[in-house]
Amino acid sequence: MSTPGAEPTQEGSLLLDDQLCFALYAASRAVTARYRPLLDELGLTYPQYLVMLVLWEQDQISVRDLGNALQLESSTLSPLLKRLEANGLLRRERRAEDERSVALRLTDAGARLKEQADTVPLAIGDAMALTPEQDATAKQLLRLLTTNVTR
Repeated sequence: MSTPGAEPTQEGSLLLDDQLCFALYAASRAVTARYRPLLDELGLTYPQYLVMLVLWEQDQISVRDLGNALQLESSTLSPLLKRLEANGLLRRERRAEDERSVALRLTDAGARLKEQADTVPLAIGDAMALTPEQDATAKQLLRLLTTNVTR
């Protein structure tokens, strides 16, 4: 949405509508809000859902590798893991080969939750209403943006 009479987007513009950061922020808030009722039914928050996605893909993973996958610091990840463990969805185990390393594993309840979560990506995809090509392009551009900004 452009402001009537506003100049076309220019480098260095201070118009809100010209800020990519605001478009990303608004999109992120809207998408996360759309997830909320779906995840409430699963008893998960959005960050907990992201943890579960990684564990459903790879049942045993170190806390360090999970943090890398989610681009989260240990201090942010620890409370998420404690809550998921308290809810009986995962367990933390010291690795025999390196007791400093903690492995995460799904419990049976955590594995069963995946079946209930199968409808979430479809519902979100429907809400986004992107063609497969638009979806692929959006992901590609966002990954490129992340790579460029974190260099």
